[in-house]
Amino acid sequence: MSKEKYLKEEEIRAIILRYGDKLPPSLTEQLINKLKGKKINKEQLLTIINRVIEEYRKSLVEPGEAVGVVAAQSIGEPSTQMTLRTFHLAGVREFNVTLGLPRLIEIVDARRSPSTPLMTIYLDEKHRKSREKALEVARKIQLTTIENVAKNIAIDYLEFAIIIDLDEEMMADRDVDIKTVAKALEKIKGKGGEVEVDEVNNRIIFRPPITDYVKLRKMFERVRGLRLKGVKGIKRVVVRKEKDEYVLIAEGSNLAAVLAIDGVDYTRTVTNNIHEIAEVLGIEAARQAIIREMMDVLEEQGLEVDIRHIMLVADIMTSTGRVRQIGRHGASGEKASVLARAAFEVTVKHLLEAAARGEVDKLRGVAENVIVGSDLIPVGSGMVELYMRWRGGDRDKSGT
Repeated sequence: MSKEKYLKEEEIRAIILRYGDKLPPSLTEQLINKLKGKKINKEQLLTIINRVIEEYRKSLVEPGEAVGVVAAQSIGEPSTQMTLRTFHLAGVREFNVTLGLPRLIEIVDARRSPSTPLMTIYLDEKHRKSREKALEVARKIQLTTIENVAKNIAIDYLEFAIIIDLDEEMMADRDVDIKTVAKALEKIKGKGGEVEVDEVNNRIIFRPPITDYVKLRKMFERVRGLRLKGVKGIKRVVVRKEKDEYVLIAEGSNLAAVLAIDGVDYTRTVTNNIHEIAEVLGIEAARQAIIREMMDVLEEQGLEVDIRHIMLVADIMTSTGRVRQIGRHGASGEKASVLARAAFEVTVKHLLEAAARGEVDKLRGVAENVIVGSDLIPVGSGMVELYMRWRGGDRDKSGT
């Protein structure tokens, strides 16, 4: 019995590339990568290629399809089933995370910062396997202020001083000593200010050069929130085990600063702040984040929406090179059609401004054609203008 002949990698690549005109380059390359190292013969490979081509053709949109309306319906209808709640993050009691409809609204409104900013911080090979090493990185990231390591902070109005009693346990937990606190106070003491350190009693007496009670109170608030270590904006970090590695969940967001920390895997670390992603990683990363965040919200609610509808929304939100909302200050308010803009919100304002500028509406969209009562809307078969000329043959008087 002859041994079955399997194709080599070069042969697989050559056969797949032969069908290059029927598939997009990205899909062709993906197919080659998936079949690398697989034991398949020519017949099996051709079956796979034909199936991929068939599925690809099924996924294509017909020319003239009203994709915007279909996407709006496909996302909007399931969204009515969503709950209006803020959830606890699974496995982490301390954190709340906004999900459901409020989160979906945050994304499409392109809010500057989410109501519950959150980061998932992945660690590099050296730190991800050990809880102790993961905690080391967490301590570097978590913002530590004087208030976090003090038992008590009080104002002495007679001496115009601020007395700080430090907590040994909290200092050990945050990996901070009394000298670090004193050093931070030295930076803000100003001319004539004094920092007195009592290491035996873990007490620091801070005397700023102030003789006004209101200013002393303001200085007290500043001292309480004075940063000792960590990343600005990250209030709390929790270490959590996911599969075979330790991951950090951070309350708050500061992507640029976190990516610069030693021990952080910058290729996988993410935030739910889309504007921050756009600023740090660029508009393509922001587009990907919009798709991921919207799909996560829908899947968490058990709703099935085709990813292509979400991709269309993400494309519209990022097509200008910046993240803009789906609303009157974004995509809807920047449409070329005057009537389409007026149909959405603030009708009179749009019409007045367009009249003042002498704008012309070319009636190329659906909304404007519905408004003027056009016979044909430029969607589907309405996009095609068909002219026929008969050559030869008998024709009646009507020309048919």
